[in-house]
Amino acid sequence: MRPKRLIETWPAEADAVTRHDGPVFFDAELAPNRSLRNPAFIALMGVIGGVSFVAGIVYISIGAWPVMGFFGLDVFLIWLAFRVSYRDGRAREWIRIDARDIEVTRRHAAGHMRRFRLPTGWTQLQAIGRGEHDCQVALLSKGRALIVGAFLSPREREDLAEAMARAIGEAKLPQEPGGGATASAG
Repeated sequence: MRPKRLIETWPAEADAVTRHDGPVFFDAELAPNRSLRNPAFIALMGVIGGVSFVAGIVYISIGAWPVMGFFGLDVFLIWLAFRVSYRDGRAREWIRIDARDIEVTRRHAAGHMRRFRLPTGWTQLQAIGRGEHDCQVALLSKGRALIVGAFLSPREREDLAEAMARAIGEAKLPQEPGGGATASAG
């Protein structure tokens, strides 16, 4: 049976929140993977453009001049796909866990920011569909869900879930006045 996917239902905060003065158990910046840097992109587009131009000249020389426009269209569509990919690569998520709050700040590719704050004591982390390509890392609290790291690879989402689960567990432990967690004997 296929695991159920969650839909994000946690409302965003309007303003930045005041941070807790206690210890921070988890502080990370998440960014999408982009394997092709700008110099390699320029080289790739040069090669694609050069090959298309030479092929277009060959077709013009044999009298099939309309083909040249299709080679140009191919180059334009490849360039456009990379531009969209680079724009999406500007998205970021910052996750900070302390004893009081879990704060998630998102910067979307277009640049606008959204902030989410969940109470650490009432929040559960759930990794939905572990081992699946479309696994999710969800923070659940008060019947609502917040999905984090959606743009990461499946392995990275699993690693994120493990690290966040450890941090949330540590943050829920009783704190000593000096900032350290105390293990209760049970």
